[in-house]
Amino acid sequence: MTEASLLATYTLQLATDDRRESLMSDYKKLKVWEDAHKFTVDIYNITQKFPNNEQYGLTSQIRRSSSSIPTNIVEGSGQLTRSNYIRFLGMAQGSAYEVEYQILLAKDLRYLKLEEYDLLNKKIKDIIYMLYGLIKSLKKS
Repeated sequence: MTEASLLATYTLQLATDDRRESLMSDYKKLKVWEDAHKFTVDIYNITQKFPNNEQYGLTSQIRRSSSSIPTNIVEGSGQLTRSNYIRFLGMAQGSAYEVEYQILLAKDLRYLKLEEYDLLNKKIKDIIYMLYGLIKSLKKS
């Protein structure tokens, strides 16, 4: 390989690395990650008042599902390919849908007040829509 072709290959690799870096690695700059993180903290705080007999049931499930949303965003941001990043964002979205149901169940079991449910439901729907938009955007580019 000539020196010029090595330089061209190296320059292309740097450009590719910079593009990947800007797309995927700084998850803290993503509003969807920030909102999902705050939502998870809200869930942990609200579920503290759930009945003790739910500690290993709904309390544990809803906490795991909610924390899975920002966790999958973070894990996806560390992937080497766009397709893997999208796959992890899809898993985050699946977890968000899980939480959407679990907060409905908690409301129907009267573990959540209607006002708490309404606030959490709005937040999780916003997260779902943001994830959908990010996935759609990444698939187009």
